[in-house]
This record gives sequence, structure tokens and C-alpha cells, in this order.
Amino acid sequence: MDLLTSAVFWFALFKIILINIVLSGDNAVVIALACRSLPPQQQKKAIVFGSVGAIVMRVVLTFFAVKLLALPWLKLVGAALLLWIGIGLLKEEDEDDELEGHSGLFAAIKTIIVADLVMSIDNVIGVAAAANNDLLLLVIGLIISIPLIVFGSTLLLKMMGRFPIIITLGAALLGWVAGDMAMSDPAIAPYVGEHAETLQSIAAVIGAAIVVAVGKWLARRSTAGEPGEHAA
Repeated sequence: MDLLTSAVFWFALFKIILINIVLSGDNAVVIALACRSLPPQQQKKAIVFGSVGAIVMRVVLTFFAVKLLALPWLKLVGAALLLWIGIGLLKEEDEDDELEGHSGLFAAIKTIIVADLVMSIDNVIGVAAAANNDLLLLVIGLIISIPLIVFGSTLLLKMMGRFPIIITLGAALLGWVAGDMAMSDPAIAPYVGEHAETLQSIAAVIGAAIVVAVGKWLARRSTAGEPGEHAA
């Protein structure tokens, strides 16, 4: 009880909640993109289960974040995975009818958890620092962030129906994060030197462009019935 009446405890909790509010934007985009092709009754399940699963994975990741961030090649692998997820989500823009039943639900939940896990590699450092190794603070703060993510993703889903451009922008955001993440990997840090910030910005733009260009191309190719295969 002394802990719950401590000003330090509540201030730290406030910082964690604030950090998670800032980070919830990326999560909401991923969740909305992954769920948009599901039937309405399955969208709610995917949002809730995907959000909870992502938060649990983020708690686990937080305990190993500092050591993980020092591993070379980890961010490069994560960046490649994010590019693949972003392209896949954009490719599905013209394949909405293919995601049906439980397979579509589980696929959406898996995409949400994996994408959030990769995108959280850097972000959890801030949460871990604010919690100061206090497990109770960490768990409470992340649990409180769940309704924020659920609300944000639900709102985005509704907006995607009215403004399809949001789908493209959301996928581009994943590419942006991927490019930025790749350039901060310890394996290439010695080669970027004082130009790190500039190169990160350039890589982020390139990552976003790759996701949009490749994703749109694959979507058009799929819609056209993959004429290359027929020609073969």
C-alpha cells in the first residue's frame, strides 16, 4: 500500500502511460491495416487479441531490450521483416475477399504481434527507463495502454473505409520505420559516422517508397491475374 501512495510511483506511472500514448500511433496503424480485410465481427476479436498479445510481447521484450539493441544485425533483420509485412499488407488492399474465416483472423493477430514486436525494439527502452526496473509499474502502464491502442485502431479502421489513401500511408509508415531502424544497427554504425541522422532520414524515405512501390505493383499484378504466369 505504501507503494501505491508514493508520489514517485504515480509520477513514473504517468511517464509510462505518456510514452505508450505516443507509441500507440504505430500500433494502431498496424492493427487497422491487418484487420481491415476481416469481416466486422472478426475485426473486434483481432483488435483485442492482437493488442493484448502485442502488449505481452512488449513486456517480455523490455526485460531484454538493452542487450538486444547491442546485438549486430538484429535491427537489419527486423527492418527486412517490417518491409515484408508492409508490402504484404498493401498487397492485400485488392485482395480483401481472400481473408475469411479463422485463418484470416489468426493471420491478422500474428501480423499484429510480429509487427509490433519488431517496431518496439527501440521504443521499449523508454518504457523500461521510466519503469526503473519496477515490474508492477511496467505491467500497469502497458495494460492501461491497451484501450488506447484498441480505440485508435478502431477509429483508423472506420477512416480507412472512407479514405483508402490511409492504407497506403499506413504501409508507407512501416517502410519508414524499417529504413530508420536499419541505419541504426550496430553492424553498420561504424560506416555511417557523423552522417548517421542524414542517412537514417534517407533510408526511411527509401523504405517507405519500396513498400508502396512493391506493394502496389504486386497488388496490380494479382488483380490482373498474374499475366506473366499465363505467358509462361
